[in-house]
Amino acid sequence: MQILNFGSLNIDRSYIVPHLVQEGETLSSVDMEVTSGGKGLNQSIALARAGLPVFHAGKVGADGRFLLDQLRESGVDVSLVTRSEELVTGHAVVQVDLAGRNSILLYGGANQAITCEEIDRVLERFGPGDWLFLQNEVSCLDYLIRAAACRGMTVVLNPSPLDDALLRAELGGVSWFILNEIEGEGLTGEREPERICAALRARWPGSKVVLTLGERGAVCDDGEGFLRRESFPTRTVDSTAAGDTFTGYFFAALCRGEDPESALEQAGMAASLAVGRRGAAASIPTRAEVQQALAAWRQASAEPGLIQAADRHSV
Repeated sequence: MQILNFGSLNIDRSYIVPHLVQEGETLSSVDMEVTSGGKGLNQSIALARAGLPVFHAGKVGADGRFLLDQLRESGVDVSLVTRSEELVTGHAVVQVDLAGRNSILLYGGANQAITCEEIDRVLERFGPGDWLFLQNEVSCLDYLIRAAACRGMTVVLNPSPLDDALLRAELGGVSWFILNEIEGEGLTGEREPERICAALRARWPGSKVVLTLGERGAVCDDGEGFLRRESFPTRTVDSTAAGDTFTGYFFAALCRGEDPESALEQAGMAASLAVGRRGAAASIPTRAEVQQALAAWRQASAEPGLIQAADRHSV
């Protein structure tokens, strides 16, 4: 089994602000830093830090070489990333308020210059039993899904950011959807978690769904039942990359052969650690940190009145 993440590589310019900027407002930031980011990069690092060998495919400009260095440092294979001297690397302007909430403006850059021919060259190395992770931050997403499904790969899609092109896309080749409530409502018109999951699985039969609910935890509908897990208590410093961290840890556990209950627990703890730190990729914990935090939580949870355990029921 090989793991491929074909995703975005961004330069994040993050600004700490008293509150998220409103229409017509000029606001001075408290602090600013330039870091690596992009949902693709974040998820590759999360998968790698969760213990999986990962290939990353994508495209960067000359200004984005440091992104590849960070991926390598986290154990990600970047040999499939295309480098372009003519293009500008994708980037994001990130506002983070003092409560840890964020607002993100994306510029696709090199991420939106990926061609079908480049995709074919990458996918030649993969086939049945391999996994492909996708987000909606690169070009030719439709083609990627179809080509990977034809090769017998398990396709995981995080449909973020949700846009008109994705709403029109043919997603029948997707094996797993992992998304939040806003994206779930956008794809289905439903608002309740169970109804969102049911609608997704009805529209794309055979697919499985993980729906993140922020402070209320997450749910999983894998066709065998509906699993809900509450979130771990934490102080939010910066929620950037929390969802990507959750994605990486959830699927790393599944790829190791663990059950969805264990995957939700590990992913929830990893995300809770990530929101307690500033930054995107920099906030993603290692597997050792997650295991240590879970061990401490299990010991503490022997006391009454703490977090509810996972609850599975049939649907």
